[in-house]
Amino acid sequence: MSITIYHNPRCSKSRETLKLLQEKGIEPEIREYLKEIPSADELRAILARLGIGARDLLRKKEAEYKEAGLDDQSLSDDAIIDAMTRFPKLIERPIVINGDRARIGRPPESVLEIIE
Repeated sequence: MSITIYHNPRCSKSRETLKLLQEKGIEPEIREYLKEIPSADELRAILARLGIGARDLLRKKEAEYKEAGLDDQSLSDDAIIDAMTRFPKLIERPIVINGDRARIGRPPESVLEIIE
């Protein structure tokens, strides 16, 4: 089982999700997405696995959300994905991927659906 977590070590939910995986005996590949920024194609693949639109992966309370004008509901998924590659802090976290399935770890227990 090859599991990846898009992780921010400064985020409590991300740390809790990683700890939960480790308690289940899983040592995931840890991708610190603020240091190793996902490409637009990678984000599209993640969105497909999650089954959500780009806007649903945005952290709307970050200053960059307002600064980039992302509250404009007419923006396309491509425009939102582009903003996430420029400002990775906008990407909701943590994201756990297992094969063709993914979950956002909010709450952390939600990731158990794709590993058990």
